Amino acid sequence: MNATLIAVALSFVSAGAYAAAAVAQSRLAGRTEPSDGLLRLLGRGAWWSAVGLNAGGALLHVAALKYGPLTLVQPLGALTLVLAVPLGARAAGRRVSRTEWRGTILTLLGLGALLAAAGGAAPRETLSLAEALGVSGVTMALVAVLSRPGARPGLRHAAASGITSGVASALTQTLTVATSGHEGPLLSWRLVTVALLVSAFAMGGLLLSQTAYRGGLGAPLAVVTLANPVAAAVIGLALLGEGVQGGPAGLIPALLGAAAAVRGVVLLTRAQARSAPEAAHAKSPAGAASEPARVVIGSPRALRRRVPRPERVRAHIGSP
Repeated sequence: MNATLIAVALSFVSAGAYAAAAVAQSRLAGRTEPSDGLLRLLGRGAWWSAVGLNAGGALLHVAALKYGPLTLVQPLGALTLVLAVPLGARAAGRRVSRTEWRGTILTLLGLGALLAAAGGAAPRETLSLAEALGVSGVTMALVAVLSRPGARPGLRHAAASGITSGVASALTQTLTVATSGHEGPLLSWRLVTVALLVSAFAMGGLLLSQTAYRGGLGAPLAVVTLANPVAAAVIGLALLGEGVQGGPAGLIPALLGAAAAVRGVVLLTRAQARSAPEAAHAKSPAGAASEPARVVIGSPRALRRRVPRPERVRAHIGSP
């Protein structure tokens, strides 16, 4: 088996691990009250199962990068959305709707166009300590804004999760390039600080995605899948000297891809809004065909005619 096939196989298994983790987080979110704190969440075995699946997916992703280029492995990470949507529907006991398939395909096509516009050269530049701290400060400010109370908290938390995960990936790239290129001592203040920031943003992205999945899986996962590479690409273009394929003309397919991805997220949001009442109705004991109870108000005389008197009931029971 050649290196390319190994990279594809590892990427596919990595996407499966990420998809299973997303479904596990979504099911856990459905059983968790919004008032439950972090300590209660950490005491659940399902949470640690999701953490283990995410860690396994990350290790498989790093292993895939050893056998294949970033331009091949990174787009395959979008398979997480393709696998998670049917897995989530099966876990909920329903079929994937046409709207969900259309939203998934449009999101993947848009994400592929965005990734194709990115430069394909191997990374050589790294973030300085000041740049890493600046990026971290801007990211924390964005997360604070997206986490404020308001409408659509699931999508906003999903965007915050994708941004923090993308920043963690960019910082991990700085850590990997610096250690593999032997840029100074391994225990320098810069590398230690970057490693701590990677750990903080990775855990923050995981917790934000957990809260995002409370309202469903499809649309929040699509936002996470889209925001992650976009955040990493912004850092690469602005600070790491990476360019766009084809120069200014390459921005056209990137913008078209962004429009397709946004349309896909909108479709997934509509499908999620339709499936949520159906799922809640299916869980009700009355069944799908139940009707609301009606209260009939009659006159006292009509009520006296309908309700038998006690002596009549006793006489009826005592008669042969």
